[in-house]
Amino acid sequence: MIAEKQLPEGFSIRNYEAADYAAVEKFWNDNGLGGAHRGDNAAVVEQTLKAGGHLLLLVSNEGKLAGTSWMTNDKRRTYLHHFGIAEPFRRLGLATCLLNASLEIARTDGFQLKIEVHRDNLPAQLLYKKAGFTFLGDYDVLIIRNIHE
Repeated sequence: MIAEKQLPEGFSIRNYEAADYAAVEKFWNDNGLGGAHRGDNAAVVEQTLKAGGHLLLLVSNEGKLAGTSWMTNDKRRTYLHHFGIAEPFRRLGLATCLLNASLEIARTDGFQLKIEVHRDNLPAQLLYKKAGFTFLGDYDVLIIRNIHE
């Protein structure tokens, strides 16, 4: 399991609020994590939160959004997605801190925890493996983004 790590001074982790959506959407788009093109919008975020999901924001004391961790669940698994740290804040130990906060919430919820990570994203793979994630198997992920097309 990932070792406990203190959040560096000048940062905090807090829950998402509806007024945060514009900054979150910009963060997701800027960091290749999501956006409207993937079906992410304020209504979907609110719906998932009402259904027992969580969206953590890692922010600097100056109010800059440094990272996000969005957890949704189907009452069987918690899905960790849109997890990322903005480039200027990488290699400061912030991903470990945000992941630890996410894992604590997942433990409280009590479901299996699943994340999809791009096969070329080696730093993320190492982070998740240190936290105890294991390879699910030889599965390809398939999706229909717009069921109406």
